[in-house]
Amino acid sequence: MANKKLHPSVEEFKAFVKENPNVLKEARSGKVTLQELYEDWYLLGPNDARWEGLLDGSTINSTKKEEETSSNRTVWMSNIVDTLKNMDQNQIQGYLANLNQALGTIQGVISQFAPNSGSSGSSASTEQKPSGPFSFRQD
Repeated sequence: MANKKLHPSVEEFKAFVKENPNVLKEARSGKVTLQELYEDWYLLGPNDARWEGLLDGSTINSTKKEEETSSNRTVWMSNIVDTLKNMDQNQIQGYLANLNQALGTIQGVISQFAPNSGSSGSSASTEQKPSGPFSFRQD
């Protein structure tokens, strides 16, 4: 494999990774693959904004991103709590009752159109069905 000559762009990417070890750390963290990083580098170039976080103190940027994410979660949770506090419980109960009624009506309509296996005629409804899986008759 050492005898095999790599494509010049691959050689350039290897040099880029050697100069910027944070790029390799991102690949090892499992966030992206080396192939994806190479494709980004090849398409965007080494001076693109994509590499700024990895070239200039990526640990600071990742900490900021984590803080923003936790801040967004806190804001989201507080919005949910505020919404729950402002709800009228009687109104919600009414909505649930209406929903229950609508579902019952839909089930009734579906049962009217669904074929019933037990009502194949009027004689089947008057006969008694055996209580078990075997039918025993007396002679």
